[in-house]
Amino acid sequence: MSFLDIIKKSVVEEFTGTLSTGDLFFSLLTAFVAALLICFIYKKTYTGVSYTKSFVLSIVLLAMVTSLVIRTINSNLALSLGMVGALSIVRFRTAVKDPVDTIFMFWAITAGIMSGAGIYLTTIIATLILGILYMASYVTAFKTSQKYLLVVKADKNFGDKILDLMGQKKKCVLKTESVKKDSIEFTFELANKNVADDLLAWKDKKEIESIHLVSVD
Repeated sequence: MSFLDIIKKSVVEEFTGTLSTGDLFFSLLTAFVAALLICFIYKKTYTGVSYTKSFVLSIVLLAMVTSLVIRTINSNLALSLGMVGALSIVRFRTAVKDPVDTIFMFWAITAGIMSGAGIYLTTIIATLILGILYMASYVTAFKTSQKYLLVVKADKNFGDKILDLMGQKKKCVLKTESVKKDSIEFTFELANKNVADDLLAWKDKKEIESIHLVSVD
């Protein structure tokens, strides 16, 4: 037997040719549980503007579908080649607004691949470890780098008083100043939202048109 024949035989032997119901069930169940853990972490750490349930459901479905694909590929050489060809012509053009969403999708795909490969316990343990590490890094980063934007629109003649008040704050930086005919608008970057307390106390003054405090990631 030549070396090439040995390689061919070893490759073919990797494919069992059978796809049992039990294997499919455990792969789907493991992918589902791992996806639920991923969705829980995503929900707890989400800091975007518009939280959508459809994206969370997509994570669950993506993990389970990936596990089916991997389980199918593992069972039959011909199916695996056909599926690779079919997937190569698929184009995903849905825009992802937040880069973190892309990472969570990749995480779901990875969990699906692992569960489809039959390493069930490792899939759950790896998902838990990644989740714990991500939560820890998220909490640490959130506490150290959380900033706020304070947007104030007021009467043009009242602008100097606002600048004098906010200029006394050490954790306040003026970012923009927009002057119109009868009004003026300031945008301040705050290291702590408590810095805005004195200005928020002026919200009932007739010279103040609007005050907005927005958290920045």
